[in-house]
Amino acid sequence: MKINKVGQIAIPIRDMKRAIEFYENVLGLKLLFKTDQLGFFDCDGVRLLLALPEKESSDYLSSIIYYHVDNINQVYDELLNRGVQIVQKPHIIAKTNKIETWMTFFKDSEGNTLALMSESEV
Repeated sequence: MKINKVGQIAIPIRDMKRAIEFYENVLGLKLLFKTDQLGFFDCDGVRLLLALPEKESSDYLSSIIYYHVDNINQVYDELLNRGVQIVQKPHIIAKTNKIETWMTFFKDSEGNTLALMSESEV
C-alpha cells in the first residue's frame, strides 16, 4: 500500500455562509461548489471540504491544516488587516544548517486552528 498525497481535508464548521466567506474572501481559496451542508474548495490541488455536523451533538474537533506560503510575515500582516484572530505570531520552529522553518497559527471563522508555514534557506 502506498499513499500518494492528500486528496481532501474535512473541516468542521458551524455556519456555512460565514465559513464560505472566510475561506473564499479572506484566505482567497477557489470555491469549487457547495450544497446546504458542504462546501468544496481547491487549495493547489488539495480539496478542502467544509462540513456542517450531521448531528447537532457532534464535536468540533479539527486537525490543523498548514498552508505553505513564501513570505509568512507578509501573509500574517494581511490576515491581521483582515481581522483574523491570531493565536501565535510568526516564529521559528526549526533551524538546520540550511533551512529555517517558520510557523504562525490563527483561527478561522468557525474557531478551528489553522497555520501558515514558510521555509527558507539560511
